[in-house]
Amino acid sequence: MSCVNPVVFYFPQPSLKKTPLFDFHRENGGKMVEFAGWSMPVQYKDSHIASHVHTREHCSIFDVSHMLQTKVHGKDRVKFMESLVVADIAELKDNQGILSLFTNEKGGIIDDLIVTKTDCGYLYIVSNAGCADKDSAHMKFRAAGLDVDLEFLDEALIAVQGPTMSHVLQEGLKEDLGKLSFMTSTLATVFGVPGCRVTRCGYTGEDGVEISVPQSRVVELTEKLMANREVKLAGLGARDSLRLEAGLCLYGSDIDETTTPVEAALVWTIGKRRRQTKDFPGADIVIPQIKSKTARKRVGLVSTGPPVRQHTPVLSPDGKVIGKVTSGCPSPCLKKNIAMAYVDAAFAKNETALQVEVRKKAVPATVSKMPFVPTNYFYG
Repeated sequence: MSCVNPVVFYFPQPSLKKTPLFDFHRENGGKMVEFAGWSMPVQYKDSHIASHVHTREHCSIFDVSHMLQTKVHGKDRVKFMESLVVADIAELKDNQGILSLFTNEKGGIIDDLIVTKTDCGYLYIVSNAGCADKDSAHMKFRAAGLDVDLEFLDEALIAVQGPTMSHVLQEGLKEDLGKLSFMTSTLATVFGVPGCRVTRCGYTGEDGVEISVPQSRVVELTEKLMANREVKLAGLGARDSLRLEAGLCLYGSDIDETTTPVEAALVWTIGKRRRQTKDFPGADIVIPQIKSKTARKRVGLVSTGPPVRQHTPVLSPDGKVIGKVTSGCPSPCLKKNIAMAYVDAAFAKNETALQVEVRKKAVPATVSKMPFVPTNYFYG
């Protein structure tokens, strides 16, 4: 019952990129699929649902080494990054990160990313695998003429997610995890592996970390983490349903270059100072939208009956098409169907009764607040 989208099962092809954990996944029963040009595990011996529930109740490891990791060096690094994204990077404290958006001149979203202002003299960026070529070219182009040096990393990246993560990881750290709050980062030796960047974040809605680790040591680190019985491997299927329960967007499905931050209900990513200076790409379009609203808006939907999938039409109570679903799946935690959709703004209010067209039949649906399942981020 996987709800990753889009994912296609395949027989291994030499042209697909492989993460440093590729062989490890196969040795541990990973079912490999094509995703954003990479061979990635969609699930393991456990079902997608079992992995999802295990992450909510215990701790799971996700391979996210396909993501693009970048260091931005140079005295103009903050100025450079603010010329690309909507966040207030200058206001970040050392080792603090923020979710932000690359925008284009029309206010569309080129990609979503996490920017961390480290105390090591560089910005640390993590952005999406499917946008890696586009993002790297975009950054190189905008860096021209500035005192900026871009370093694209070949480090592995694993996400350790779930309520028992801190207990599991603390055994391999000298640093006190209780002092590492959500969206903060530190360099550390983890279970004897030096040079790891540990960032308290993730895309499941649970407490968790992402660990950037040298490729040559990632299998060793993963095995040491899995020595704890709390920990299991999880794949793309669980990651997708977890992020959807948490109300988090998937680039290419829920947001893209035709979507503005206001339409996507991501106004909170735009820094207060940036709204005043209006100096990010597309600001002339995005800022007026904050006050005047937009014709459509991203909302959450809850329904029962047959599952709601991407591209499902959303209907008004009288049967008119007013939008479409961008992501959807049965929620393992709620035992209901959940989805994100863009609908006409007049129908975007929470608790509004709508319909979704599934298998040519109108099924009742209700606009819902997101996240669908409460998040458990650690704020200290």
